[in-house]
Amino acid sequence: MERVDNNLLETVDARTKLAGSNRMEILLFSLGTSEIFGINVFKVREVSKAPFITKSPNMPNGVEGLISLRGNVIPVLSLAKVIGIARPGQPLGGSMMVTEYSKRTLGFLVHEVDRIIRVDWEKVRQPDNMIAASSNFITAITDLPDGKLVSILDVESILAQTFGEAPIGSIQPLGKQDDVNVFFVDDSSIARKKIAEVLEKLGVHHKHALNGQEAWTRLEGMANHAHQQKRHLSDELNLILVDAEMPEMDGYVLTRNIKNDPRFDGIPVVMHSSLSSEANRSMGKSVGVDAYVAKFDADVLADTLRPYLLKANRD
Repeated sequence: MERVDNNLLETVDARTKLAGSNRMEILLFSLGTSEIFGINVFKVREVSKAPFITKSPNMPNGVEGLISLRGNVIPVLSLAKVIGIARPGQPLGGSMMVTEYSKRTLGFLVHEVDRIIRVDWEKVRQPDNMIAASSNFITAITDLPDGKLVSILDVESILAQTFGEAPIGSIQPLGKQDDVNVFFVDDSSIARKKIAEVLEKLGVHHKHALNGQEAWTRLEGMANHAHQQKRHLSDELNLILVDAEMPEMDGYVLTRNIKNDPRFDGIPVVMHSSLSSEANRSMGKSVGVDAYVAKFDADVLADTLRPYLLKANRD
């Protein structure tokens, strides 16, 4: 068993090469129940024993207080409370994971941190009709060699539940855009909702998929249909927006498939990801993304998409 220490987390950028091979590393942990949870290692900056937490008034439910971490004050969440599985009188947790996600640093209290495992994205799947109380916060599941299930957390949903959804500001529409179409893919329901809101404010048509494999299947279908109609797909689809980490096929492999297929020539691919390190951006460039934008700032996303969509509108 590979016990976690911070030496395993110091070379996160070096681990980015896994993304291009459709593999990921998951940090396993427990929340005081028999269920095993996981989080993408890329989101974890360090792991430590639970520190002293300063209580603060008027905190959202599940936020236990604040800590000072190398000069920065960050909130600390009890994951068991946030996802609704904490039992009365249950200790908050003996370990803390410090996460960096969407330009926000947070401490997550957990019962125990276990180990890091490496899995193929194709073996990571979306949960099917899960009835557990925590199901709204699970973005995917995978199996351990002994047959036990790992529930991978949807950090976007946890942030939205705890701190509320960031409001979408006054994004200006493109103007005349009757024939501008965007296809996007993201495995997080919260992310799909926010992306759709941005696209609707821009005034463009959009379709979406829930994971990379579904996206590739649907995109291939669109390309085949365009070919049968003796048209180029770029006449019907103007931009593809992809997440980086997704079940079954990650965004890097999806982008590489798109960029290596001449049927998609002329269609820009924008990667929209919470994994915003320079190494992740470099990986995106290596597979051919036209732009890389960090989650989630509606204005930044709109500003990134706008020139590509305006060009499609003029064309």
